[in-house]
Amino acid sequence: MDLLESLGVKIPNAVLLRGVPAYEVEEVEDFLLQYGAIERSVPINSPGSEFNNMLVVEFKTGSAFDLLGPILPYTFKPLDNEYHIKSLSKIYAATVGCTKTKTYLADLKQVAKLSGRDFAEVLQELMTQINGAVSELRPGKPEGLKQECAAASEHKPAATPEQQAHNMAIPVTVSAAQHSTATEGHSISMSAAELNPPEVQRYVVEHIVKSEDVNIRSSHRLRMFSGRLPHPQHEVDYDTWRSGVDLILKDPAISELRRSRHILDSLLPPAADIVKHLNSDLPAETYIQHLDSAYGIVQDGEELYVKFMDTLQDSGEKPSGYLQRLQVALSLAVKRGGVKQGEVNRHLLSQFCRGCWDSNLISELQLKQRKSNPPSFAELLLLLRTEEDREASKTLRMKQHLGTSRHRVAAQAQFAVEEEKGVCAALSTLTQQMAEIQKQLAALTASQSHQSCTPVLKQHQKQRTDTQGKISPNPKPGFCFRCGEDGHIRPQCENRPNPALVNAKRKQFSERKPKWQKRNSSTGHLN
Repeated sequence: MDLLESLGVKIPNAVLLRGVPAYEVEEVEDFLLQYGAIERSVPINSPGSEFNNMLVVEFKTGSAFDLLGPILPYTFKPLDNEYHIKSLSKIYAATVGCTKTKTYLADLKQVAKLSGRDFAEVLQELMTQINGAVSELRPGKPEGLKQECAAASEHKPAATPEQQAHNMAIPVTVSAAQHSTATEGHSISMSAAELNPPEVQRYVVEHIVKSEDVNIRSSHRLRMFSGRLPHPQHEVDYDTWRSGVDLILKDPAISELRRSRHILDSLLPPAADIVKHLNSDLPAETYIQHLDSAYGIVQDGEELYVKFMDTLQDSGEKPSGYLQRLQVALSLAVKRGGVKQGEVNRHLLSQFCRGCWDSNLISELQLKQRKSNPPSFAELLLLLRTEEDREASKTLRMKQHLGTSRHRVAAQAQFAVEEEKGVCAALSTLTQQMAEIQKQLAALTASQSHQSCTPVLKQHQKQRTDTQGKISPNPKPGFCFRCGEDGHIRPQCENRPNPALVNAKRKQFSERKPKWQKRNSSTGHLN
């Protein structure tokens, strides 16, 4: 019991369950929430305590026991498991009272032994004092009420699971009926089966209790998020997950502990590793702050607003789809403070008129004239979708109509071709004659061009012969007069002077020059 005192548990407002695993604590809390708001759930893991491997659920106020108290102890059966819910105050009183009683009796025996009196006499005196104290605290019941209670206890059948569920759902009604019967002093006693017919019990179990349990478990279930890119099919991105978290944070019916538990249950590594080191009793906003720093948007409001202004309609994109993209971009800018909430409709309409390439649609709906009193996102989206549907229907009708006209034109053209076969034959004859005339013209043009090119060709050959006959009488040295190397002349030379090599090559050149002149002169006479 010292363990409960150290944990600071309010014993009158708490219930006790044994052997509840961690993954089913939420289901137990969902069941107990219908009786009152829960302050906290404390699992006890203390091998040396009589409450080891038990779960203590503490309510915020004691008013929860006005509904829950009459059905305790209660057996809760989620799926294939079974848990017994008991009042912690009764267990505490029984356990501590038994311990105190044994200690007190041992002290009385010691007192009787020391005083020399019989222990039975001492105990009898003590019981007389206890009975007097009880009579002062609880006045006696009227005889009529005692008889009614006795008769009701004799005729009361054993409680079935349906009766327990019915007592759980409407305990106040039964208590009020019993109280009215007792206070009015009637001698009529009604059994539990008469007060709670089996048909009513079955309806409550099947249509109220079970449906409420399912709704409580599934209404606030978050989709999984891990932070991996690209995210798997069974997961969502951070913005989608964050939207679901915002709904939970705004729901006043969910306790702070359950909000944090919903968030932790929806996280997978590596996102779960970011908040793993945090305590489990921290508020949900603390977890969200850490996750926003890792996966949230880091751009400020001005940058997001510039990005919104740069969002234009893509090729093949419908105007309604473009408007939805604008709404998402503008919502991010509003969330980061880049745009005031009251100016959302004006900015949305202005950017749509600026970035949408369908000028006919804008003119048809007169959107530019509505900038002074812009419509909301829902109204504008409905206008666009309605106009798109009208245009699609008109286009379909046009295709159907023009397709029929084309078939008719093709049939008429076929009849016209059959009637004008003679004209086609005449055209074919003319075409052949034109082809022959073109061949004759091409041959005549080719002969004239050959005759005009012959004198020019002869003159060109004569010039080539004259050029070959004119040979320079003096050969060139072909080496540098500075360094003596071949391939360049002295003005272009950058090498060091080499007079010895230059003199040797000049001597060789002087010896070859007469021979070369003698040979060229003989060739010139032969020509």
